[in-house]
Amino acid sequence: MATVATNVVFSPVLVSPTDSLHTKTYPIVETFHSLQGEGVWCGVSAFFIRLAGCDVGCPWCDTKISWSAKHHHQVAIATLTEQVKKAMPRIIVITGGEPLMHDLKPLTDALKSLDIPLHIETSGSHPLSGEFDWITLSPKTFKQPLPEIYAFVNELKVVIDNEADFDWAESEANKINPTIPKYLQPQWENSDSKDLIFQYILKHPDWRLGLQTHKFLGVQ
Repeated sequence: MATVATNVVFSPVLVSPTDSLHTKTYPIVETFHSLQGEGVWCGVSAFFIRLAGCDVGCPWCDTKISWSAKHHHQVAIATLTEQVKKAMPRIIVITGGEPLMHDLKPLTDALKSLDIPLHIETSGSHPLSGEFDWITLSPKTFKQPLPEIYAFVNELKVVIDNEADFDWAESEANKINPTIPKYLQPQWENSDSKDLIFQYILKHPDWRLGLQTHKFLGVQ
């Protein structure tokens, strides 16, 4: 199936080296314009900035390529901002890896100038930096969230691999505002996890099924 996502590549804009927008860089795995495939904003035009570097170490991670920052190019803030400006998405999503391993304030300060809602998906295991309109918390048992993240969460997403993960999901849900949307997402490589979640939600209707629709559609 043809992909609807488009990888965006632009040459950096050359200006004075004293300009922080052009001297401050981040290790980037990829940037692309697609549709948000998960959660509350599923189906919305989104520009994704995937940062490299992660120390959480989920064994079933589907983006292990992002774990080591040293294997990826450093990209200037000005270049990233220009990519978003040309794409003109409905939202911007900063993801990883674990994006909060980096100080995101310089990046979010620049992206805010575009007046496009700014989202982040994080495990919450590092201090929150930057300014966001929407925070998706995807907590992991392998490196647990810092206590201060829960007050800022707009959406909870917990990956379920086995029945023991439901206890983890409930313990995390108890730390956030009860009105916040809560998703249980199947572990993609474990086909049994879908049935486990289906049956669990029938008995626990405050949860929602979180599908990675982009994988079902075969798009990025």
